[in-house]
Amino acid sequence: MLHDLYTLHGEALTGIPWPVYPRPQMRRDSYLNLNGEWEFGVTQKKFPKTYSRTIRVPFCPESLLSGVHEHYPEGSALCYRKVVTLPEGFNRGRVLLHIGAADQHLDCFVNDKKVGNHSGGYENITFDITDALTAGENEIRFRCFDDLNNQIMPYGKQVLPEKRGGMWYTPVSGIWQTVWLESVPETYIEKLSVENRGYCVTISVAPALEGKVTVAGLGEFALEKGSVAITPENPKLWSPENPWLYDFTVKAGEDKVESYFAIRSLEIKKVGKYPRLCLNGKPYFFHGLLDQGYWPDGLFTPAKPECYADDILAMKRLGFNTLRKHIKVEPEEFYYQCDKLGMIVWQDMVNNSDYNFNRDTALPTVGIQKLNDKHLHKDENHREMFKACAKAAVNQLKNHPSICYWTIFNEAWGQFDSDNVYEWFKTLDDTRFIDSTSGWFRRKKTDVDSRHVYFKKVKLAGDGVKPLILSEFGGKTYKTEGHLFNPDKSYGYGGCETLEALNEAVEKLYREEIIPCIAKGLCAAIYTQVSDVEDEINGLLTYDRKVEKLRPEVMLPVAEALQKVIEG
Repeated sequence: MLHDLYTLHGEALTGIPWPVYPRPQMRRDSYLNLNGEWEFGVTQKKFPKTYSRTIRVPFCPESLLSGVHEHYPEGSALCYRKVVTLPEGFNRGRVLLHIGAADQHLDCFVNDKKVGNHSGGYENITFDITDALTAGENEIRFRCFDDLNNQIMPYGKQVLPEKRGGMWYTPVSGIWQTVWLESVPETYIEKLSVENRGYCVTISVAPALEGKVTVAGLGEFALEKGSVAITPENPKLWSPENPWLYDFTVKAGEDKVESYFAIRSLEIKKVGKYPRLCLNGKPYFFHGLLDQGYWPDGLFTPAKPECYADDILAMKRLGFNTLRKHIKVEPEEFYYQCDKLGMIVWQDMVNNSDYNFNRDTALPTVGIQKLNDKHLHKDENHREMFKACAKAAVNQLKNHPSICYWTIFNEAWGQFDSDNVYEWFKTLDDTRFIDSTSGWFRRKKTDVDSRHVYFKKVKLAGDGVKPLILSEFGGKTYKTEGHLFNPDKSYGYGGCETLEALNEAVEKLYREEIIPCIAKGLCAAIYTQVSDVEDEINGLLTYDRKVEKLRPEVMLPVAEALQKVIEG
């Protein structure tokens, strides 16, 4: 029997959920949060004549926090309705309606006028609704469709309810991020870009407006053709140990936005016999965890934004400096907290196409990894949809300095023609490390030699050509009674009967298997995982985040040893 679990924040949730400004890297003083109670109904195609229930946005209908807690048949129309009155003086020229994300297809109507549609599942959505607005009350309606039978769309770890279990989780549909309104001048900054290349930061706006950039502590700089490059003398460098952020303001025409940037360098340098990943010019051991981004009460969406900071700080207390965000794109609040608190992010793209257990997991695990991936997933629609969503993810996230590493394909899920995809991906962003094939099936073009090790001892040695990365390993399990989503079934990679045994096993794993590999080229290790997720009980936190399984006094000396060894 599955148990309903709540986080402490979920238990205490009242009022309008997620009342924070949802776009921390491009803030304006114009903001109207539309989260909270919406009318909700489910049909096969058209909007319902009457709405039979309500839903709490931004939580998906499958979640406890939504108040619905139900998955509807694939292809159903999930219909949302809310009547909104704009505050006096809110409209300064144009009014934009933002939906943080909706899975998978969304149609939007304002006062019975269709203002746009979107397909994706993980990226921000914006509609200009100015011309559909009227004085007084305005009706906003959304219609969402989701179909996991059609794997052309990115889906990550979601499966149909009847297939849920093991490493596959409860599906998510509909709106799962903040819905909000913003007013802007007739001519406004549509896009803000921040590129950190070495110790130089380039700030650009689109359209290419004239204006000025004011950086706290550095002064004022002119925007020329919408861009300016800034190279501070004696810059304060960003790192997990010192996550320094420079606040700045952009003024262009009648528009003004606030943001921030960081300065840090990423490079691959040969140190002795082996190439190393370097942060700010020095070899750095990326000591990380796989982060699925699931919550027992909100699924894709935690009860409060503070949940992100809680997870990040819990992992920092154990000495970890990296989170690999696993085949999920988060709300920007997550990345903001990583920027602010000092947590490196390795960001996965979200897979589409089919998953085959034998091809993608079983055979590679026992060493059968020869594969010409040019012939995989040949459907052009699948390939183009993956690239479109990957491009959207990179463009949405690349301003965040905490993101230091992109993973394109994971364990062959949806993998195709990875050499050419790698070259294409570099045109999106060549300022960060790129892992084209995490786990196996590596072709020629990738920045790293990325491997996964489960069910056997970690014995790795680099080839001296590419930095050696252990991008998944570990996964020791412990059943924390009273905090289990599924007491009848569990999933992981080696069980421990007590918390003491778990701490001893994890410490032994690092000291006897991971640390010795550093001398043979290992630059990073990503342990599975931050928290338990449904049947998986290999987390360092329970699924409800109420129990921390590992002790800082055990793990902090391990973290110190990892960095000491890589520094030589």
